[in-house]
Amino acid sequence: MNGFATTDVRLPAYARLRDTLAARIAQGEWTPDRPIPSEARLAREFDVSIGTVRKAVDGLVEEGLLERRQGSGTYLRAPSFNATLFRFFAVRDRDGSAPSIPSSQLILRSVTSAPDAAAEALGTHDVIKIVRLRSLSNQPVLFEEIYIPAARFAGFEKLPESELGPLLYPIYFEHFGVLVKRATDEVSFGTASETVAQKLRIGAGAPLAIIRRTAFDMADKAIEWRIASGSATGFRYRSEIT
Repeated sequence: MNGFATTDVRLPAYARLRDTLAARIAQGEWTPDRPIPSEARLAREFDVSIGTVRKAVDGLVEEGLLERRQGSGTYLRAPSFNATLFRFFAVRDRDGSAPSIPSSQLILRSVTSAPDAAAEALGTHDVIKIVRLRSLSNQPVLFEEIYIPAARFAGFEKLPESELGPLLYPIYFEHFGVLVKRATDEVSFGTASETVAQKLRIGAGAPLAIIRRTAFDMADKAIEWRIASGSATGFRYRSEIT
């Protein structure tokens, strides 16, 4: 068998192929907007059966790295984190519906030294700091401080502001080839400093819900640490246990 990333011949062919395809995904060989090669093409490339290819791809689909689109092909799955932080806050439009598109006001971008919590998560103190205010229907909801490794995102602080929309993860991929695979959120509570209170239009010392997020790339390496603060009066948490 040719071209497998792993040399552990004890693994079955489909597992070796799965790991090889995962390695190519981590290296940025494929993008979410174009299908990966067909099963027949991969079978020829690796000199295996289509059944072996299908089993390898099935494993990557189950792991969330790939997704099948009926009639179109198999694509790299780009996780959607568009408004996941906003699920914690009970914000509604005047008609009672939940606003769908959060806006973003960029306050700061600078190369700096990370605070200890960010440095511990990212494995470096050399970071780019981003400060943003996120709003829904012109109502401030989240004040965010975001840290990304300067080595992975060199030049981010110089990108034209016109290229920075409300979502950072697409920018990470389009400009730096860094695709976010997953993220973990940790929720705690605190009180608003004068700066945060002013941005969120609440009183200084008002209760805050604080969400600390660590985002990971395809190789499961932390590439972003952020702390998002919102008014605790609108905070909600829902868990279903079955």
